[in-house]
Amino acid sequence: MSRIRPRAALTGALLAAGVVSGVLTGAPAQAVSGSSAVPTTYSFTAQITVGDHDRGCSAVLVDPEWLLTAAGCFADSAGAPVPAGAPKTRTSVVVGPSELSQSFLMDTRRQIVELVPRADRDVVLARMSRPVTKVAPIALATSAPAPGEELKFAGYGRTASEWAPLDLHTGTYTVGSADATTAAVTGKAGTAACAGDAGGPVFRETGGKSTLVALSSRSYQGGCFGTDPAETRTDGLVSRVDDLAGWVSATAGTPRITDFNCDGVEDIAIADPKASVGGNDGAGAVRIVYGGGKGTTSVNQDLDWVPGGAEANDWFGEAIDTVDYNEDGCTDLVVGTPSEDLDKATDAGMVDVLYGAPDGIGTGSLKNTHFEQGSGTAAMAGSTPETGDRLGQAVAAGTTAAGEPFVVFGAPGEAIGSVAKAGMAFYAHDNTTVGITQDSTGVPGAVEAGDGFGAVIAADANNIAIGAPNEAIGDDAAAGNVAVFSHKLNSEKRPTPLFGLDQGLDTVSGGAEAGDQFGKALALVPYRPSGAAAATDSILVVGSPGEDLDIDGVNKTDAGNAISFRVTAAGSFSQLNEYDSGTATDDVAGTAEAGDRFGQTLAAVNTAPRAVSSAATMKFAVGAPGEAVGTAAKAGAITTFSLLGSPGAADRWIEAGTSNIPGPAAADQQLGSSIHYTGTKLYVGMPYGPTAYGALHALPMANVTAGGTNAAVTTYQPGQGGIPASGGRFGYSAR
Repeated sequence: MSRIRPRAALTGALLAAGVVSGVLTGAPAQAVSGSSAVPTTYSFTAQITVGDHDRGCSAVLVDPEWLLTAAGCFADSAGAPVPAGAPKTRTSVVVGPSELSQSFLMDTRRQIVELVPRADRDVVLARMSRPVTKVAPIALATSAPAPGEELKFAGYGRTASEWAPLDLHTGTYTVGSADATTAAVTGKAGTAACAGDAGGPVFRETGGKSTLVALSSRSYQGGCFGTDPAETRTDGLVSRVDDLAGWVSATAGTPRITDFNCDGVEDIAIADPKASVGGNDGAGAVRIVYGGGKGTTSVNQDLDWVPGGAEANDWFGEAIDTVDYNEDGCTDLVVGTPSEDLDKATDAGMVDVLYGAPDGIGTGSLKNTHFEQGSGTAAMAGSTPETGDRLGQAVAAGTTAAGEPFVVFGAPGEAIGSVAKAGMAFYAHDNTTVGITQDSTGVPGAVEAGDGFGAVIAADANNIAIGAPNEAIGDDAAAGNVAVFSHKLNSEKRPTPLFGLDQGLDTVSGGAEAGDQFGKALALVPYRPSGAAAATDSILVVGSPGEDLDIDGVNKTDAGNAISFRVTAAGSFSQLNEYDSGTATDDVAGTAEAGDRFGQTLAAVNTAPRAVSSAATMKFAVGAPGEAVGTAAKAGAITTFSLLGSPGAADRWIEAGTSNIPGPAAADQQLGSSIHYTGTKLYVGMPYGPTAYGALHALPMANVTAGGTNAAVTTYQPGQGGIPASGGRFGYSAR
């Protein structure tokens, strides 16, 4: 990039981001014309490489997953806006130290997968594919740069003698003046920011502690390699960040959205497993609605990039979840097809990860990762598809606390040896799979016919919960149990079993009874207790829709309940609360009645996973699809709670016709059969009516929070908004 001479150019042109000639094979141009830093000093500084060494910038680690850098590093031209979402060009980053040793590179090299730009200054937050744990982030300063103040700056740009140095270099600025978003600075003792320093940290050192004040943005580049020797000015502009702590914290702490085309706008996947495809009733489809008015698409097995073929009663999409499995910034769709026939094995089942891409799901070079027993590698290759296995009846996906993507899926009909339908689960990560059964080392329970281990699965960044709702406890058939694991792998390379839960334990309320189906529904979310540095604990909720309740001396069969537990980082558990509809006179909304099946479905979310958890951030919903509303049998209802505090302190009753869900309630609608929380909404599916094909309603948090004022609801249904006017169970699940 050409040097910057006139003052007018200085205030209007970005500091060169180090465009590198194609003939160079080393690192891109980076760093200041000052001295080298002491090894491991200022290791919060990072080196960005755009493309195949097309461009280089510097950056600073402000969160284990997030960097601050110059927006201009990602702009198509000087001053051009930078769109939110994944970078247009594959971009890698290495976070400190000042000497880029190969051993350290292996632990701190990441891809940048998401950009969140500022509109008011040359600043962008950049999310990395995985957290960096070996380098401490720098804290943002709390006061503005003052005239005459000296600030340190660092970067990996050019020096006075090198085009592409490998080491971090530092210099000192003297602040001239500051406005709301920038500060004018002058390099001290002949140092200047050079090409490639854009986005590097400008920081204040007080008492041996560094706090981030600004980012290098523009410079005359006097004394930098390649600059005209006649240019001696070391003046520049920096972009202030001392006032951005709230924005950084809010962005880093916001739950991840579903974003199949990686444009930074939330999308939604809506399953209709009974949809007809190519005349095959029940083949199943998943409808994708792209946010921002970017259209819709239908994913099904008649597409040439989706494994299998659409056949009657496959129920493609009976279970779905989302994760960025290939860590490219685009959300990927996990689809379970448990009724898929494989050769002569009826209902053997399969699972697919279908990859998102900038032009939409399935449009990238990588289309899918397929999981089918008897194929692939490791545990999948070593197992055999059999009639009734139902692989994919339950799926759960996410990333561990270390940032590693994973998928867990169940095969509850799997025979273990000669024991029919004992059940099995598979844990997929890092291009391999392992199988988990109740015969695996340390897994609670015993392999018994009909247990259905793997019928229900929940997972968060810390733990995994696998339900066996048909497990017999003593002589009580289908009393149910749950096994809880951490993501840490044991000596068998399986997730480490922590404990089992059932109502035969003294530490779990109630008693194990036939038909309770404890574990029929599960919800699991990260929890940060007061005093903890991060959300290292979890809260697990277990639904028992077959639980009979004594209400005012009258037994209510299958009224149902749910129980919450805290799972500590050390792997222990304690019960928190028991939830049910109770009596007509208690402080919980509703009244427990026979056949309600309260706890048939569960949904939970931590809306601020980086913050200390509170009653306002830990949200929980329970579906009771058997609830009668007036004389309308099985109209269904939902109750929302906080996961912290007493159940009746912050609950809200929801039925058709309330919370802006279209009504009125009618028989067999089974509201509550499909619920899912995101950080901003509760998605409520109504696959059984009243519309002919089903519908999905996105309820803002205010509509489902105690005392909240109802806001407009977004409704998705076949025949509207580009969604085909066909289906059978639209809204069966949504992610």
